[in-house]
Amino acid sequence: MPNLPPSIDPVADWAARRRFRAEQFSAELLATRKRGTSVAVVIPTKECTETIGRVLGDAVEPIAKHGLLDEVVVIDAASGDGTAELAAAQGARVVQQDEVLTAYGPALGKGDALWRAVHETTDDVVCFIDGDTSNPDPRHVLGLIGPLIAEPSIDLVKGTYDRPLLAGETEFANEGGRVTELMARPLLNLYEPLLAGFGQPLAGEFAARRALLESIPFPVGYGVEIGTLIDALRAGGLDSLAEAHLGTRRNRHQPLRSLGEMSYAVLVAVERRRGARAFPSAGRYLRPWDHFSVAHVPVTERPPLRSLPLQPARPLPEAVAGD
Repeated sequence: MPNLPPSIDPVADWAARRRFRAEQFSAELLATRKRGTSVAVVIPTKECTETIGRVLGDAVEPIAKHGLLDEVVVIDAASGDGTAELAAAQGARVVQQDEVLTAYGPALGKGDALWRAVHETTDDVVCFIDGDTSNPDPRHVLGLIGPLIAEPSIDLVKGTYDRPLLAGETEFANEGGRVTELMARPLLNLYEPLLAGFGQPLAGEFAARRALLESIPFPVGYGVEIGTLIDALRAGGLDSLAEAHLGTRRNRHQPLRSLGEMSYAVLVAVERRRGARAFPSAGRYLRPWDHFSVAHVPVTERPPLRSLPLQPARPLPEAVAGD
């Protein structure tokens, strides 16, 4: 390996030991190592009737049959297309996000949904996967939970994958993940260089130990992925973090102008973690192309679940189908 500048050495060392591939973790192998560690899979959904059936059937059910999953939760954003009903029919426990921790009002975004989902589960490890994936595969779950089951010193595993951009019938390699390359990666290289080695720092698919998830705040919107990554680094150090390559992912792509609002949420989350406590126009996003209308981007944060008043105990979940 070539000599690297001293500032890069920790990242290179981390990359050599903490980057995995999903193929390293078979269901059979993990079943022998689980040793009582309970695992929940959480799937946030909003109008996902075209994909949720395959996500549950192709990515989740084969793993559940090996006894690796103790709970499967679909946290739904009041989908009107039958997503919740379809998920329930396939054995998932469906929770409407606005019905959890109601004192905080309706959920304000994906991060808020994940925060509420953690509260709804009781398992040692929580694994978040997308509900709108068009090519689900068991590897997407195995790669995330595998390092946590195999290595007790790892607290969080981020998914990474090849992200092609689909334009009609044409697929452009490595052209997806535009917010990552234009906003998140430059910010991490500048302010959090220890995290610059992550291939997909904004990946919505990650797994972590409950102890970590309950100890950190959650940005309510698109800042949740980078916010939790930075907070996890500060909580346990770089060696407590890992990355797993999950193959190729094909998700819905947002219009370019929508990406500006997503990037804004990422920027606010990073600035907060640099010490900024107030923003004069937090959440206000001007759209000059739309007659100067103003969008309100959710950038507030939910407190660590550990800091909330004790809630009544939730009944333990029934066995997952296939156990």
